[in-house]
Amino acid sequence: MGNFRVTRRKSAVVLDTVKQSGRDALTAPEGKLVCEAYGISVPKEGVVTSGAEASKMAGSMGFPVVMKIVSPDILHKTEAGGVIVGVKNADEAATAYETIIANAKKYKADANIPGVQVQQMIKGGQEVIVGAISDDSFGKLVAFGRAACWSRCSRTSPSAWPRPRRKMPPP
Repeated sequence: MGNFRVTRRKSAVVLDTVKQSGRDALTAPEGKLVCEAYGISVPKEGVVTSGAEASKMAGSMGFPVVMKIVSPDILHKTEAGGVIVGVKNADEAATAYETIIANAKKYKADANIPGVQVQQMIKGGQEVIVGAISDDSFGKLVAFGRAACWSRCSRTSPSAWPRPRRKMPPP
C-alpha cells in the first residue's frame, strides 16, 4: 500500500466552518480540501473572481479546463448554467467566467457567489459523487455513485449503501 496519510485536523476545520455557517453541504473547493486531507487525488483547481484571473489561472494549469460556479447557495451547478466544459484558451476562459456569473445570478439573484472554480480537465477515469448524512433511524450513511450530473440525468441511485446497524421499525 502507498503512503496514505490522513490529516483529520485539516478536514475537521473545513467541516466545522461549514457547520458553523449553518450549511449542510460543501462547495467544490471545500470538498477538495477534505479529499486532500484524506489523501484522495483531485484535479488541479483554483477559485477566481474575475475573467482576467480565470484566463491567467487556466493558462497556468494548461488547457482544456472546466469552469464551475462556486456558491453555497447553488448546489446543482449544471441546472444553474454554472458549468462550462472544454475551455480551450485564455479568451474562452474570460468569457466563460462572465457567462457563469450571469447564469448564476439569473438562477438565484441573491446567491452568495465567492467566485468561479477553474479546474484541470482530466481525460479517462470515473467521476463519482460521494455524500454522507446522519439519519435518526439508520445512523451514519454514506452514498456513493456516478457523478452528480449523471445521477440527476439518468435517475440512478447511489450504488452503495452501508447496512443499517439497527432493525427497521415496524410499518
